[in-house]
Amino acid sequence: MNVATGEEGGTQRRPLGLRMAILIPYLWLAIFLLLPFLIVLKISLSQYADQQPPYVPELDLGAGIAALKEFFAALSLDNYVTLFTDSLYYWSYLRSLEIATVSTLILLLAGYPVAYAMARAPRRLQGVLLMLIILPFFTSFLIRVYAWISILQHDGLLNQILLALGILRTPATWISTDTAVYIGIVYSYFPFMVLPLYATLEKQDATLGEAAADLGCPPWKTFWLVTVPLSRPGVVAGSLLCFIPIVGEYVIPDLLGGSETQMIGQTLWNEFFHNIDWPIASAMAMVLLCLLVGPIVLFQHAESRRGHLMT
Repeated sequence: MNVATGEEGGTQRRPLGLRMAILIPYLWLAIFLLLPFLIVLKISLSQYADQQPPYVPELDLGAGIAALKEFFAALSLDNYVTLFTDSLYYWSYLRSLEIATVSTLILLLAGYPVAYAMARAPRRLQGVLLMLIILPFFTSFLIRVYAWISILQHDGLLNQILLALGILRTPATWISTDTAVYIGIVYSYFPFMVLPLYATLEKQDATLGEAAADLGCPPWKTFWLVTVPLSRPGVVAGSLLCFIPIVGEYVIPDLLGGSETQMIGQTLWNEFFHNIDWPIASAMAMVLLCLLVGPIVLFQHAESRRGHLMT
């Protein structure tokens, strides 16, 4: 063994402090991510029961091997079968995916020009513009949604402006519609789209556009062939930051939407708190988790392939 280098047999041992620094994040993930995941998974495989807790079977680690065998034998996939055979549940999933996809596209179309303008603004103004984007976070999310209820009411500010401009002759109905849900979602998640796009666009080399212009490339073609491809990481990051939480959104569709905008977050809430059906609610949460993890896995796989091709 080499005492000076801490090597034995050609292998260097890591110091205890470094091993602990590596171990602590894994312990954190195991306790606060893996363990709750396993608990929810176990409940999703259980059956509803009129008792406390409202499901069977219950796990008793001290009951012996025979009891453990009975416990695992009592678990089933019935709740997952119900999710895909009952129209209430799969319709909620489809509506959530539809609203999340459309909202993300709207956010991308609205956020990209804003982020591009911020990145091309004078350096002294970029901090001010960035603060204006972050400013809504200084107000409670719930208060902002309630403010939209007031704006979108029959005699609210939006109808008053549209009537004054002559766009409408009679007040329109906004509350409890898909339009109100999209307005609330786009407003609430707008900074999550703009900030990653701005971070990517601001780092781009301006000389690339100048080189394209020197070669005779028109501005619109330079933007489409140079700026947009280089901003792909920001587009993907912003889209994921918006799409993933929108799928499970509860507050906005509950306050601004109606029965036709029932999303999976509302259905899960109703099953867990109103119907006290923890097994079906846990199964819904597991399927929702798979839907949310899927885009991340696909993105990582695509990025990995892209890295291999570049190398």
